[in-house]
Amino acid sequence: MIDDDDNIPDRDAGINGYQKVDRYNPELIQNLSGHYHEVLKQIGEDPNREGLLKTPERVAKAMLYLTHGYDSDAKEILNSAMFKEEYSQMVIVKDIEVYSMCEHHMLPFFGKAHIAYIPNGYVVGLSKIPRIVDVFARRLQVQERLTNEIRDCIQETLNPIGVGVVIECRHLCMSMRGVQKQNSVTTTSAFTGEFLKEKTRTEFLNLISSRLS
Repeated sequence: MIDDDDNIPDRDAGINGYQKVDRYNPELIQNLSGHYHEVLKQIGEDPNREGLLKTPERVAKAMLYLTHGYDSDAKEILNSAMFKEEYSQMVIVKDIEVYSMCEHHMLPFFGKAHIAYIPNGYVVGLSKIPRIVDVFARRLQVQERLTNEIRDCIQETLNPIGVGVVIECRHLCMSMRGVQKQNSVTTTSAFTGEFLKEKTRTEFLNLISSRLS
């Protein structure tokens, strides 16, 4: 069934693990909607009032979209666009938008990822790097694990000389509740190979800090 209003990718859909097909499972949507209907009642709302009549269904569709990374294979995405190439200098894709959900409170965290690798005989299509970020981000996450998963996926699939990952995010579980520190940013990093050396790591950090004129 195709939904033109609130589209989410079909579970297990697409070619090479990443092509989106705008379908959803009506039975799953119905089951989730029932739970969200009950949640509205439990917090003191009237799920039958006009403004909330379709809210449980909308939230169910949104939740499935926000967690569609469980059904994508990041390694398969990288394998679909690996090319032999003798280039052996650092490749950086920076300022990749990150949108994920904290697994502790199921509130969003968002920011940017900066990823580098040094090829070892193979390069990967540049668009695949943001795609694998999305695969791991579209799950219930903690930022630390997200950083490591991206690093490990690139290292294990491409077998480069080294991988560097830096992620900077704002967490709504900190700004909307708890300590309520609206301007705090969390930075995590993970490295392998040559990026464990201070010189290479410093070059990477300097390059992601610079801006094109």
